[in-house]
Amino acid sequence: MKPTHKGHAHEKNNMLKAMVISNGIGAEDAYLSNSEVEFETVQIGPGFAIDLTGYHLLVIPNGTDHVALFRNRDRIREFLDQGNMLFCFCGWFLDWVPGNRWIHDNAKATRDVRHFAGENYLNLLAGVDLAKLDHNAHGISGWWSCGYIEPANEAKALIHDTWGRALVVVDDVTTRGLMFLTASGPVGDYGRFGDTGPIGQIYENLIRFAVSRANEVRLI
Repeated sequence: MKPTHKGHAHEKNNMLKAMVISNGIGAEDAYLSNSEVEFETVQIGPGFAIDLTGYHLLVIPNGTDHVALFRNRDRIREFLDQGNMLFCFCGWFLDWVPGNRWIHDNAKATRDVRHFAGENYLNLLAGVDLAKLDHNAHGISGWWSCGYIEPANEAKALIHDTWGRALVVVDDVTTRGLMFLTASGPVGDYGRFGDTGPIGQIYENLIRFAVSRANEVRLI
C-alpha cells in the first residue's frame, strides 16, 4: 500500500524519514511530520511485505499486528543491521524484536505499579517526571504499560516497575542499529492533544535523539 504522509509536506533533503505502521485504529495520528522528521503511515493488510528502503526509523504504535511483523522479522533485522532505528511502543507477543522479549504478565496488581528510573542512557529521560506516570488523570495506577521486558544482554533498562522489571529498554548492542522498546506503553506527540506530561517529554527527547543520531552515523 502506498504510504500516507502525516503533517505538513517538507522538501528538506536531509530529513529523518520514518515509517509508522498502522492497523487503521488511529494510533498513527500521534506522529506528525515537522521540519526534521517526515512520518509516512503504512497500512498493514493481507500479505503485508514491509519495504523499508529509504527509511531511517520504524515506529510501531499500540495496536499493531505482530503476526504480520513476525512474518517480516528478517527484513526488520536487516534494516536494523544497516544501522537504522526501531521504536516499538506495543507489546510484541511474537519474537520479531531482535534479542528482547516482551512478557505479558498480569500476576502483579496494577494498583501497586510505580515507575523508577534506571540508567538515563543517552539522556532520554531528561526532564521526565516519572511520578506523574504512576497515575493517570483519573487517579488510576498501572495504566501505561503492560507486563515487562526481558532485555537483551547489555541492553539498557531506562525505566523499571515496582518489582525491578524493565518497562523501557534501549538496545544498541544486539544489532548495528538502535531499538527503543516499551512494555506496551504508548509514546507519541500527545502534547498537541493537551498532554504535557512525561510521555510527551519522552517523545520529544526521542525525536531529538533520533535526528541527532541519524546525522552522526550518516543515515541522512
